[in-house]
Amino acid sequence: MFYFEEYKKIKENIDFLGKKTEIIAISKNHPPEDVKKAISCGLEIFGENRVQEAKFKFEDIKDKNKKITLHLTGPLQTNKVNSALKLFDVFHTLDREKLLKEMSKHSDIIKKKSFFIQVNTGKEASKSGILPEHTKSFLEVCRRYGVNNIQGLMCIPPINENPKKHFHIINELTKDCGLGRPSIGMSSDYKDALSFDPKYIRLGTILFGKRA
Repeated sequence: MFYFEEYKKIKENIDFLGKKTEIIAISKNHPPEDVKKAISCGLEIFGENRVQEAKFKFEDIKDKNKKITLHLTGPLQTNKVNSALKLFDVFHTLDREKLLKEMSKHSDIIKKKSFFIQVNTGKEASKSGILPEHTKSFLEVCRRYGVNNIQGLMCIPPINENPKKHFHIINELTKDCGLGRPSIGMSSDYKDALSFDPKYIRLGTILFGKRA
């Protein structure tokens, strides 16, 4: 399923608020038919969490349609960096030096990509991401490895806390680091995120329904 009317409603709300926020349609765990339906409705920005699944769904689509932009919104294993760089345009989950080291081996390719640093604002052991207090120093490490096109910061707030608290943290860190607008907000909290003027909101369930 793809709920175009829901997408249209959210897009109209963003325009009404005077924001330039873009919607990433998170198609993970949804079949290629749903992606094709979304593309037929005019969507061009998609997000996937796993390299193999994205390859299966998007490799052929991206070959034929150069307007499609694909975002990696899940954790990236170092042994998948080569494949990921061939497929994805934007990476939302830079979170450790080992990953930067692997990316630095592909210096010509990473110049053409965009990146977000994932910040673990809730300091949750179960989640990836740089601790807030280490964000500025990690940004310097990124640049040292030649990963220079850092657009902004990304976070996934803890499910049992007010997301606004975590968007505030990202907002302050963004100013402190001199970065662009963040990647914040998902199906459950995008309305809260919009008041922080994000560059991207990442919407899955609200656009595609519950995952298979």
